[in-house]
Amino acid sequence: MVIGVVYTVGIDVGTRNTKIAVMEDGNKLIYTGFRKTGYDFNKAAHEIFKEALVATGLNENDVDYIVATGFGRYRVDFRDINVTDITSSARGAHLLFPKTRCVLDIGAGNTRVSKIDERGRVIKFASTEKCAAGGGGFLEKIAYYTGFKIEEIGKVAVKSANPVEISTVCSVLAESEVINLITQDVPMEDILMGAHLSIVGRVITTLKRVGLEPELTLTGGLVLNPAIVKALESKLSMKVNASKDLYYASAIGAARLGYIRMLKKGLVRS
Repeated sequence: MVIGVVYTVGIDVGTRNTKIAVMEDGNKLIYTGFRKTGYDFNKAAHEIFKEALVATGLNENDVDYIVATGFGRYRVDFRDINVTDITSSARGAHLLFPKTRCVLDIGAGNTRVSKIDERGRVIKFASTEKCAAGGGGFLEKIAYYTGFKIEEIGKVAVKSANPVEISTVCSVLAESEVINLITQDVPMEDILMGAHLSIVGRVITTLKRVGLEPELTLTGGLVLNPAIVKALESKLSMKVNASKDLYYASAIGAARLGYIRMLKKGLVRS
């Protein structure tokens, strides 16, 4: 049994970015960070773990439990256990916003929605098919067509007064539609906000499949995009939780689950 402070680590190995969260006693977040994943999932996990140790002043022996999640979770050779990112995102969202009942992750390839209970456990789940229309991939294409960086388009889009909604969410067909709007001198902010509204229209269909209930919490990379948050709140007529910490929701949830597992196995005093 561990007596004293317990440190757990969650590592979310995604196809593009790897994120980490370090927690103290299962509820105090003391560090988050991310790095590009690259081609070697295990290497990315090792490197971000070392970065976290340096930043927190901990050494490997101080860490009591490591939970891997995300696409590359099985490749992390120093993990104690792995969990799905659906489970970890739900736990992370619930920890940060305890009244959360729906969790939304608009990924690069697809959109995933979970309904969770009062303890953060997933009770229903729905997902779109994997393609660029899933969200992030579509917005990356729109950014490319319009000459912006992906991190810029949300800031430009929120300035829109008269958004022109893109009628298709197919990244291939959208190119000609966007070019046509540009040639008609439609303001760029209206085109970009229209693209965000198109994504949200698709998201709402998935939300309805699980049964939308407040509070709705957005996780993943698009929590950093103000236009997605604005479009969601406008279309749904409700507040959406979208703090910067939610970018790390899956890693945070994994770290939290590590502590819960230690409790269940009697490895730590509650």
